[in-house]
Amino acid sequence: MKKVIIIAALSSLAFNAQATEISADQQEARNIVKEFGGQLVPALKGAMQAGGPVAAIDVCNTKAPAIAKGLSDKHAPWQVNRVSLKPRGATATPDAWESSTLKWFEQQIAEGADPKTLEKFEIVKIDGKETTRYMKPVMTAGLCLTCHGTANQIPAGVKTKLAELYPNDRAINYSEGQVRGAFSFQK
Repeated sequence: MKKVIIIAALSSLAFNAQATEISADQQEARNIVKEFGGQLVPALKGAMQAGGPVAAIDVCNTKAPAIAKGLSDKHAPWQVNRVSLKPRGATATPDAWESSTLKWFEQQIAEGADPKTLEKFEIVKIDGKETTRYMKPVMTAGLCLTCHGTANQIPAGVKTKLAELYPNDRAINYSEGQVRGAFSFQK
């Protein structure tokens, strides 16, 4: 009987340690999202103020990937990225899990969920290896429509710059309040 109780107690401790580890990973991912946004948003606002939307495109084209790489290096083994169902750049193309999660975000918002509270944290198998995945949606705000709105909303200079930098751009025709993409992390 003592052996059963000891095994049950040890199993309980192992389970609690695993739950704490998952919680720690999820909290770490949340912190990385805040850090990413805390670097990207001021850079975009500064570029908009200094040179308008064309300058902001340069931030998205060069600074955002640099921020993602810096955060990946700083928080290794996390791999930090942004993805979208309508990607602008090559690295923004979602894999199957990310596509499914983006569609789930859209469904949740359509059903009335608060986008600020949405996130997905899951441990999945990739090539037989457990991989921790995390996503947080990026919503379309009014200012985003300058570069991500309809053809009528995007100024001519912005269209020219987008065509130059992103010849296969699909990140347009959004409306305010839509899921434009997501921060996506894995380790």
